[in-house]
Amino acid sequence: MDELVRRHSTIMDEYDPAKKVALIVDEWGTWYAVEPGTHPRFLYQQNTLRDAIVAATTFDIFNKYCDRVRMANIAQTVNVLQAMILTQKGKMLLTPSYHVFEMYAVHQDATLVPVDVQSERYEYAGYSVPAVSASASVDASEKLHLTLSNANPHKDISTQAFVRGKHVSRAQGRVLQADVMDAHNTFENPDKVKPQAFSGATVSGEGWTSWCPRCPSWRWRSSSAFA
Repeated sequence: MDELVRRHSTIMDEYDPAKKVALIVDEWGTWYAVEPGTHPRFLYQQNTLRDAIVAATTFDIFNKYCDRVRMANIAQTVNVLQAMILTQKGKMLLTPSYHVFEMYAVHQDATLVPVDVQSERYEYAGYSVPAVSASASVDASEKLHLTLSNANPHKDISTQAFVRGKHVSRAQGRVLQADVMDAHNTFENPDKVKPQAFSGATVSGEGWTSWCPRCPSWRWRSSSAFA
């Protein structure tokens, strides 16, 4: 996704340097084999913590290029592909991807804060990606919101965040994680994967030190008054 958005933006920048024309990313998301016993054309698939990681890292890409990307639509929202909601007759549950959408909502109508992420790599089957991905923004009340995701399912990663020119006096956060990457919610256990309170950060003036747990997509919100 980063390559697609970057290369399309480069072409658009040549003909529209003022960025008056928006780039819209349509029908992004994961697509796997359908759930056994379901109609193959209905594309009904379970949604796991793996999909939450995909959603988080994709949001980070869209936020990174938000001066050009003005709209991005996940392929489906209910019961199809990487859906936010699954239904079964009179029952309904929220998927891990839904929770990522909710956690990243703090960046809407906010001001982008550029981030420089220096991360170790996660390598698997010949592929190599940064293990940690991030987005940051400041809302209308001057609160800084930072979302981080850890793509490495095998280890927690210690993180340090430096907020240049701002004083951080307090931080609070939530975490979305599970013991395994394919953890998911079922109609029998609809709250197995959901955000939990997280308080494992040490604040120090211009930033904080924390750890980014394995298999998560998590959000920090610094609620300090910036000096």
